[in-house]
Amino acid sequence: MSNPLIADRDAFAAAHPEQRVTLNGREWGVIEAGDQGPVLLLVPGTLGRGDIFWQQIRALKDRARILAVTYPASGGVSEWTDDLKALLDLRGVDRATVLGSSLGGYLVQYFAARYPDKVARLLPANTLVSTEASRSRPPYTSDLDAAPIEELRAGFAMGLGAWREAHPDQADLVDLLLAEVGGRIPEIELRSRLNGIKKAPPLPKLDFTKDRIATIEGDDDPLITKEMREEARALLQPGTAYRFAWGGHFPYVVRPEPYVSLLETELGLPVTGEGWGMDAVRVK
Repeated sequence: MSNPLIADRDAFAAAHPEQRVTLNGREWGVIEAGDQGPVLLLVPGTLGRGDIFWQQIRALKDRARILAVTYPASGGVSEWTDDLKALLDLRGVDRATVLGSSLGGYLVQYFAARYPDKVARLLPANTLVSTEASRSRPPYTSDLDAAPIEELRAGFAMGLGAWREAHPDQADLVDLLLAEVGGRIPEIELRSRLNGIKKAPPLPKLDFTKDRIATIEGDDDPLITKEMREEARALLQPGTAYRFAWGGHFPYVVRPEPYVSLLETELGLPVTGEGWGMDAVRVK
């Protein structure tokens, strides 16, 4: 039986192929869509390429200028921060609304701290403000450079399998993510992303007005615990906090309509979809 999420994503990827762009000596993947309106930079987590945001890109590309990136095979949070600055400069972008999920959420916080003038609005999503706790659990306890890739992939498969059992309604999402970790994300890039978390430097002080920050979280996120979510809100003190009652760690994949609505709001665009719905709550 075909997977409708994978089929839809693959159709989008065929219509919007990823460009390879060299930034400070590292080769990134970049999807560009739209040529007018506010600029939106999308940064994925460990288990996604730039096209993991395909539903948001497709919905907004006629009203916003979008850059969605795929991580390179080398570097880390500090180097990637400079690369994102180089990308915006290369494309002539003065300021962008910057959304990052998970690993990307940590990266965009670092980016906003180093280059606050490049960020119109900061949207850290399903993410954390310290990587210390992550380093004490698999797969980060492994030697990420030397451990067999099968071992690392098996760890992801175990966690995703548990999520499928707990949420059979999200089986299509699990299959999509298993395809990503199973080879759609090349081994060297997967190791680089894992090391990005394991070796991440502490976040610098964020000298950024709180009304320009909006956090996004999920009540049922299996990776970002309630304590982590509260820690992030306490540190960032966002002007707006978006909370999904369900959607796990990937609400932008399984809850695309309300996710588009929140992006429309953050970009200053008319909200055209279903809005927040009954369980996607915006908290000032």
